[in-house]
Amino acid sequence: MKILTGEKRKEFEGWNYAHRGLHTADKSVPENSLAAFRRAAERGYGVELDVQLSKDGQVMVFHDDDLLRMTGKPGKIWDVDCEELRTLRLAGTGEKIPLFTEVLEVLQEGAGPLIVEVKTGPRNDELCEKTYEILGQYPGVWCMESFNPFVVNWFRKNAPEVVRGQLITNKEAYEGYPGFLQKFLARSGFAFLNRPHFIAFNLDAELPRNVRKMHEKGILTFGWTSRKAGNEKRADGLIFELYEPPVKNVF
Repeated sequence: MKILTGEKRKEFEGWNYAHRGLHTADKSVPENSLAAFRRAAERGYGVELDVQLSKDGQVMVFHDDDLLRMTGKPGKIWDVDCEELRTLRLAGTGEKIPLFTEVLEVLQEGAGPLIVEVKTGPRNDELCEKTYEILGQYPGVWCMESFNPFVVNWFRKNAPEVVRGQLITNKEAYEGYPGFLQKFLARSGFAFLNRPHFIAFNLDAELPRNVRKMHEKGILTFGWTSRKAGNEKRADGLIFELYEPPVKNVF
């Protein structure tokens, strides 16, 4: 693991991060939409978002592997060209799947620090390379995170100056993996390899003992996804949705 200190630590610690932007429960402002990111920027929140590649290699902001839940169209996002993706509408609204570059233009209007979740797909190295290249033009504060420890390790090897985080959840969520690997992933067992600066953990799951020990030694923790007040002291930063906490927490 890597310990952030001083001003670099202060850039991320204590912030509340709008999960997929400041979207609404009725989906009139859909998740990962320009409208959701604009609302978050207007209020000065930190922001969390997801990036994936289109078939033709454009970096899009979208969470699910499958398009169905948010657009009504079945199919994998990485099997569809950007031009076609841009014809789809999010949750029946006028909002469309945004390019990553479009989102960053909106966030320059006043958002706090940005957490970029790099999703796992069939072309992980390409996604990492293009995401890093695009963020090179972004003037704001940002970091990356991923459930995939080898995506996190790509940044350790190729962009060691970038603050990187390992996402973890309860071992049952790693269905399909061998039992020993489920437990290993849930405990951020690859930390010896990718040396994350923070662990982003599921607030509904018990924080593993070894991660608690990492925290005691100084590694940052981000909790996801908070949906009500009262979680402020459970982590160094909160990723929240469907309510509006303070912009920053005072511990």
